[in-house]
Amino acid sequence: MSNFNRRDFLKLSGGAVAAASSMSFSSFAIGGASKKVVIVGGGIGGATAAKYIRMADASIEVTVIEPNANYHTCFMSNEVIGGERTIDSIRFGYKGLQAHGVNVVQDSVTAIDAAARTVKTAGGKSFAYDRCIVSPGVDFRWDTIEGYDETVAETIPHAWKAGSQTVTLRKQLEAMKDGGTVCIAPPPNPFRCPPGPYERASLIANYLKHHKPKSKLIILDPKPKFSKMGLFTAGWEKYYGFKSDNALIEWHGTPEGSKDNVLQSLDAKSRTVKTEFNEVTADVLNVIPAQKAGKIAFAAGLTNDSGWCPVDLKTFESTIHKNIHVIGDAAIQAPMPKSGYAANSQAKVCAVAVVSLLNEMAMPQPSYVNTCYSIIAPGDGISVAAVYRYNNETGKIEGVKGAGGLTPGYDKSTMEMRAREEQYAHSWFKNITHDVFG
Repeated sequence: MSNFNRRDFLKLSGGAVAAASSMSFSSFAIGGASKKVVIVGGGIGGATAAKYIRMADASIEVTVIEPNANYHTCFMSNEVIGGERTIDSIRFGYKGLQAHGVNVVQDSVTAIDAAARTVKTAGGKSFAYDRCIVSPGVDFRWDTIEGYDETVAETIPHAWKAGSQTVTLRKQLEAMKDGGTVCIAPPPNPFRCPPGPYERASLIANYLKHHKPKSKLIILDPKPKFSKMGLFTAGWEKYYGFKSDNALIEWHGTPEGSKDNVLQSLDAKSRTVKTEFNEVTADVLNVIPAQKAGKIAFAAGLTNDSGWCPVDLKTFESTIHKNIHVIGDAAIQAPMPKSGYAANSQAKVCAVAVVSLLNEMAMPQPSYVNTCYSIIAPGDGISVAAVYRYNNETGKIEGVKGAGGLTPGYDKSTMEMRAREEQYAHSWFKNITHDVFG
């Protein structure tokens, strides 16, 4: 990281999270009358909130309702697609939560009654709550691309929710002939990341370079720029011939105000996508639609016209329905990104808020943290990190100046440093998954 020592960042970010979580927990664990919290969604946000509420106050009954028996993490799913790890390595169950006394129910939530404070499921069950936490992740705006819907996505995968489609995309790459074309169509902002489309492009290119070197990867991007763009494109030049006559990766951006490479339509039979400026037929298509809050957020009336959920950023309580909190990708939480690490941080802040509210105690001042790692090639990792604090006067989250930073470019770093970034990424993965599910 430039302008900031990694050790200093970890000290500050650890302190920031502690101020909003573990340091605060010692003052709780009060006991008393039974209090009920129902959490909708067992992903990174929901699972973290469940664990940390139980750690803070074991008298609170916590129920997590999640349709899947296991959760596949979006982070590191690009390594599965690139052939660097197996799908099993990103799969996690809920025994760890159950060991903390969390009631895990495998079912789908169909409705949340804010007035009656009940959650209803497809299995016909009803759960009463004092506080509800909704962490539904994202859903897709299927109407934005003609010819693309949930059914088509089973054969032309977005692979943006890790699991079966992650495996499908990997198998399609393995089956593709040498000399074939891969096309990735990233989503417009805002979108959930990881899995990042540009890391995905990097790791697919790495696979092609070593196994199918006559092939080409084309990125049709609806945006004029993207996060860590300079670091990615420099890496693509270094490894994949970007901008050369024999480029393995081509990136086609969209200038501000135009629609040059905004996807308009998809023909599933011919595997052809069309934009205002381009038409590409590919052997392997990875189309990632525009995004919005998960379905239950709409069913529960938690979204506004933006398609996302407005919240009080100090507690993540919905500004539409009282006693319901929304965390993670579905919430409007700018300037924090929609990332797994951000969801983990927000979940800890929300856990403290819920415990404070249920015990009628003052809530500590929250801080938040996010780090996003990306791998350009084996042995070459990059990252961006930031620490945030809540501003009581504005009611907004603000970045802490001087905290965090961005990996330096090749001219200011060594390959030893870059290799260490990749090691940090893998270490972070082990630590955060243990923090959430352990």
